[in-house]
Amino acid sequence: MSFLDGRPPRVIAHRGLAIDAPENTLLAFARALTAGATHLETDIHASADGVAVIAHDPDLSRVAGRSVQVAQLTMSELRRIDLGHGQGFCSLAEALDAFPQARFNIDVKDARATAPAVEVIRAARATDRVLITSFSPERRKAVTNGLPGVASSPAVSEFVPVLLGAKTGVGSAVHRALRGFVAVQVPERRGPLRIVTRRTVQRIHDAGAEVHVWTVNEPGDMIRLLDLGVDGIVTDRCDILRRIVDSRR
Repeated sequence: MSFLDGRPPRVIAHRGLAIDAPENTLLAFARALTAGATHLETDIHASADGVAVIAHDPDLSRVAGRSVQVAQLTMSELRRIDLGHGQGFCSLAEALDAFPQARFNIDVKDARATAPAVEVIRAARATDRVLITSFSPERRKAVTNGLPGVASSPAVSEFVPVLLGAKTGVGSAVHRALRGFVAVQVPERRGPLRIVTRRTVQRIHDAGAEVHVWTVNEPGDMIRLLDLGVDGIVTDRCDILRRIVDSRR
């Protein structure tokens, strides 16, 4: 298995499927896979005892109503936090073990999580089925350097040369900037700037990489982006995207 096995489009479940399950939990991931997600998107921080824990936010205020940082609690304490539906926080190791055939798109949110993430992914022999990304090039590189051959996508600052090359038609610049990356994962727009266009998608494809767009929840937007040729959509509603993808086939 490799992260990009199978033909696109990729149905990438943003923090799982959190309709009747808390986000980023084993239940949300199970629901997403049952609904037909091809990939699970998730995020990692580090617990107080240095475990790579699956969590989007650095604190528990939004998901658990508690004014405490993820980094202040041990993994054992985090597991006991009631997130609803009988779910607590889970570690990256637990998620990889619970879904041994699933492919995980992992956003590294905490520098302290880089070393434990490398250790866990190696131990699970999951290098081929994960993609590593981060808003920080340093965090991304800290993990990818420890996992030779792992799939990755560029951080925002690393994507800027790709976008400039694509917009100006300088294909060689796009090729250089995407060396070592298998995909770019971007929003459709950033303020007034339209990032995803038919031209940028084609330039990135010419450089041998896929285009994944986040976070798209409206069916009309999904259809429009698929018509532009994007290879994957990160969505809170993988159930809807799955039906659209199947109907187009």
